[in-house]
Amino acid sequence: MTQKPLRLGTRRSKLAMAQSGHIAESVRQLTGRPVELVEITTYGDVSREQLAQIGGTGVFVTALREALLRGEIDFAVHSLKDLPTTQPESLTLAAVPRREDPRDVLIARDGLRLAELPHGARVGTGSPRRMAQLNAFARQHGLMIETVPIRGNVDTRIGYVRGGELDAVVLAAAGMNRIGRAAEVTEYLATETVLPAPGQGALAIECATSNVALAAELAGLDDPGTRVAVAAERSLLAALEAGCSAPVGALAETLTGSGGQGEVVNEMRLRGVVGSTDGVTLVRLSTTGPVPENSDRALALGRELAAEMLAKGAAGLMGERAH
Repeated sequence: MTQKPLRLGTRRSKLAMAQSGHIAESVRQLTGRPVELVEITTYGDVSREQLAQIGGTGVFVTALREALLRGEIDFAVHSLKDLPTTQPESLTLAAVPRREDPRDVLIARDGLRLAELPHGARVGTGSPRRMAQLNAFARQHGLMIETVPIRGNVDTRIGYVRGGELDAVVLAAAGMNRIGRAAEVTEYLATETVLPAPGQGALAIECATSNVALAAELAGLDDPGTRVAVAAERSLLAALEAGCSAPVGALAETLTGSGGQGEVVNEMRLRGVVGSTDGVTLVRLSTTGPVPENSDRALALGRELAAEMLAKGAAGLMGERAH
């Protein structure tokens, strides 16, 4: 008897389809069940407004979640950075697979790196977070660049550079890798220069909480290290009461190595940044502690760093947060 295919809901973009196709194959191998992609258009896909103006948080996931709750699809794949930080009780985050490269990348004309951009260079990005850190880097190094707000898929954004409208654009490394276009990257931006968005490079596999059996199957794709790292980052974001279009960066990394007398050091470092989009003011802090054994400890780590950042003035820098 042929098994009924599992229906995987995905956005229609080339990147979303690539991500979902990869997860579909993993689910086929894990469960032995066929998987079919169900394309769903979200508000974030059809609107041409800047994300900060249309709500930021959730604009790419609401339609998928509604399809899940109506039973039109069995599970959905999201870019984790697009998920609101509050998880609805009706939906379960069944798996957070192993994370891709979380860094941002520069795609510039003539193979230029960020520090090599000419006076007056126009750099495109739709992210206030990137704008804040790019402008701070420019100020620090005496560069004169103009950050230009843009929307659109990867082809559209890179097209602005190829067509001469912009000198460079900044995109996520994970997206370029997943669609096989890493060769076009001219520089992987160090996280000391541009800290990524909370959850960047990670995917979220979501299903209805009532579908206990499917949630248990999908859990086989979960990577515990990635889950606790993104939990810490998203906890920081939530504690700052910021949405995914706010100028907030965060990255949690496991630090391993040998300490004195041969003991193994196994710690997690969480870094956070909040900045004004003109780059004049940045609050950049970090904290290090034992690798969290579970999400609860990771959440606490995020809240602790957020409290320090708020004490240093972070609240006043989030005027462009999503509501």
